[in-house]
Parts: sequence; C-alpha cells; structure tokens
Amino acid sequence: MTELVTTVASLDQADQLLAAGADRLYLGEDYFGLRLPHSFERAELAQVVELAHQHGKKVTVAVNAIFHNDRIKKVAEYLRFLESINVDEVSIGDPGAIYLLTKEQINLSYIYDASDLVTSSRQINFWAKHQASAAVLAREVPYEEMVPLAKAITIPVEVLVYGATVIHQSGRPLVTNYSNFVQEHLDQADRQRGLFISAPHHPETHYSIYEDINGTHIFANNDVDLMSVLPKLSELKLNRWKLDGLYADETKFVEIVKAFAKARDLMAQQALDEQELAKLDEIVHDNQAPERGLDRGFFDIDPNEVK
Repeated sequence: MTELVTTVASLDQADQLLAAGADRLYLGEDYFGLRLPHSFERAELAQVVELAHQHGKKVTVAVNAIFHNDRIKKVAEYLRFLESINVDEVSIGDPGAIYLLTKEQINLSYIYDASDLVTSSRQINFWAKHQASAAVLAREVPYEEMVPLAKAITIPVEVLVYGATVIHQSGRPLVTNYSNFVQEHLDQADRQRGLFISAPHHPETHYSIYEDINGTHIFANNDVDLMSVLPKLSELKLNRWKLDGLYADETKFVEIVKAFAKARDLMAQQALDEQELAKLDEIVHDNQAPERGLDRGFFDIDPNEVK
C-alpha cells in the first residue's frame, strides 16, 4: 500500500492533513531537523504525535541536521524525549546521531536521510544492515536510475513527489555576510522574507534562499510535481511518497495532499487513468504558490546529464 508522508506547518494543519489522507506526518524542531515549515517545540510535537495516533497514523521527526560537537551532545537527550512520546520514526543522516541511537539503546526506528548522498542501492542496503528501516532517495536520481535501484534495495525508499528541492546548503550565514559586505541593513533572512538569487546572465532563474540555525539553504527554481508519473513509481514499488509543503500556502497544501491521496486510492482500485491524472494534476497547479513553478525535477533527465 502506498504511504503518503507530508510535512506539517501547525497543529491545525496536522489535523487537516490527516483528514486529507496523509498516512505519516513529518515535522520537527529546527535545532535538530533541516528545512521544516515550522519549528515545533516539544509540547506541540507531543500534541501532534497524540493526534496522529488517535487517527491510526504515524509520525516521523526530523533529526537530520549536520551536528557539530556542540550540538551532537544534545541529540541523545532529544532522542530519548521522542521515544518517551512514542514517535514512530526519526529521520537521520549524520552517522554520529545513528551511533548515539544505537549506543544509548533508544527504541526508535530510523529512516536514513543524507540528502543528495543517497543515490545507489548499495548505499541504501549498507544502512539497512545498520538497522535503517527505510531511506530517503536523493532528489537527483532520475527514473532510469530508479529502475535498477528498485530491484536491488532491501528496504523501502522515500521519493519526493511534490515540493521544494534543496540544491545547496552551507553552514555559513551567506545572506547576512553578503548584506554586511554591501553595508545594507537586513532585517530578516528567513524563509518568510522570500529572498531569491539568480544565475549570472540568466535573470529568469529564481533560486529561493534563506537562513536559519543550520546555515543557508538554496532551492531549485521550481517545485517537484510527479503526479503525472505516479504509475511509474508504483510499478517500481516505490510507494513511500513524500510531499513537502515548505513553500506552499498552509491551506492550499492540504488540497494538494488531497489530490495525491485520491491518486493513491484510485491506483489501489486500478481506476487511475491518464484523464483522471490530468484532473488531479490540475488541482496541484491551481494550488501552487504563484511565485514558484512546477516541473518533474530530475525524473526525466538522462543519468549521464546529472552533475
């Protein structure tokens, strides 16, 4: 059965997403997790977990930051807290954090999430041997590489079917440094500011950029939308679908999730045809943020062209 994993921006949205058909909620706190629509404090996080479990659904908490010595000291205690509120799974990419999870014998499943490093079945199967229950597939893996990978993996992989794709992260505050360099005052460098950068001599490019405690994050021009190729993913049994609402309107993101949930349900009934897919994709486009485009990301790209 296909599983829909969705980011969460508030407790109210969590309730709506569960009603919309989400199977698993993905959230966390900025200190431990990367590129989240909202940084949930512990009391809020516990509320979301309780709500999800009341609906028979699951919760994954992001613990996928890159931890330096000062911050990794706090990871074990955070993992114990997540265990105490019965979180179903954590996402982790730092081997040091995985080591702590094992060493402290914390009873939490984890999905391996090392961003663009997860590109081969051997990488995925290596972490499976180290107790990973699943892995997040890099956004840069095109369909032609998914085909042999899907045949060789021993654990499920999560594929981004909607949302923003990060193309660069730096631990440095690049926006603030630039602002200081040009001697301009910058009141705000977070996601709500709506900052972007363009490639030289290509003013049509629009790479969203923001800063937080984890540094500077730069995103691709367009959000990914794989609605039209969901049957291909299903044929490969890549049935853990991630929807990332980082740049989506909180209400409209729920409508997008509904569209993907309907596609999932129709596919299970063998009733999803091209006409229905086109209608559902239109819903995605209608609810997309006007300042952000949509495309299929790396899905159709020749593997030889991926750099």
